[in-house]
Amino acid sequence: MQILRMTSKLRPALRNILFPVLAATLLLAGRPSSSQQAPTISAEVKVVNMLATVRDKHGKIVPKLTKDDFTLEEDGRPQTIRYFSEVTGLPLTLGLLVDTSLSQRLVIDQERAASKNFLVQVLREDKDKAFLIHFDREVELSQDLTSSGQKLEAALDALNTPQLNPDRGSDSPDSSPGPGRGHGRRAAGTLLYDSIYLASNELMKKQTGRKAIIVLSDGVDRGSKEGLETAIESAQRADTLVYSILFKSDEEHRNRGGFSGPGMGRGGMGRHGGGGQRPQEPHPDGKKTLERISRETGGGFFEVSKKQTTEDIYNTIEQELRGQYSLGYTPQKTDASPAAGYHKILLQTKQKDLAVQTREGYYAEP
Repeated sequence: MQILRMTSKLRPALRNILFPVLAATLLLAGRPSSSQQAPTISAEVKVVNMLATVRDKHGKIVPKLTKDDFTLEEDGRPQTIRYFSEVTGLPLTLGLLVDTSLSQRLVIDQERAASKNFLVQVLREDKDKAFLIHFDREVELSQDLTSSGQKLEAALDALNTPQLNPDRGSDSPDSSPGPGRGHGRRAAGTLLYDSIYLASNELMKKQTGRKAIIVLSDGVDRGSKEGLETAIESAQRADTLVYSILFKSDEEHRNRGGFSGPGMGRGGMGRHGGGGQRPQEPHPDGKKTLERISRETGGGFFEVSKKQTTEDIYNTIEQELRGQYSLGYTPQKTDASPAAGYHKILLQTKQKDLAVQTREGYYAEP
């Protein structure tokens, strides 16, 4: 796959962190805690690790389960859970991906304030770290990985949306980016898929332990070089959960005048930042897009409303991150290792009224 060309502001911050990743270590979502260290495993044995959250029929997180409470299948074949622990104390790497396109201009202040409070509550000094990316017609790394709350807060304070073009009155799809356009007058675009791809492939992939991305957007992509499937696959390969928070502005939806974003397929990929976009579907559904991303990566989907505020949603995500289980298994097949490609995972509890939230599969490297 062709490497995505990054903007001038994103490139320097990521250049220093790129290095070859041994994919054969295969999706290290979390490791057993020090009190439950796994035995040494030979390099030839491929261990699949996954994070899971369990809820009862009332939506409350269920703690203190054991591996004997679960059943696990890979591609329809029963598997044996070898490693199991609650992971409340394991380090967390967190990424915030904030949509700063025109469609979000009425909610950016709300996103900023809630994100600040969330980071203060979740990040533990000298143990957890986070980064901030914002995306519109470009994808920019506003703050590289850090455990400093002050740096993250400063980066959030600097977020802004482009000014409304008085000649068009909307985030018009045909206002192509021109040379020299800066933050004050960025052209239209919402590179949602590219932002997930970059965050996963260039930042999260080299991290170990628990990893989660939180996307704040209306879910409608316009102009990404990467497709939806590629974005999801990059998060799965980086073993990263994606939580989506849907922000919709009725006013902005009307102002767009029915403009359709690009479709969800892989399609032809054009120049990063505009031009040569994939074919657009007639009525893009941002909600379905975000739901799919979160479902297939094992994260959660939330929609901001009068009944569920941004603060409520962040509190729920915090509870999930503090109440996860880490499971590990060695695929039991006739050959020594799983075949290259995608493998479907089905994790359930023996207690039928409990719901398990985890990723739907993983990619094995050749």
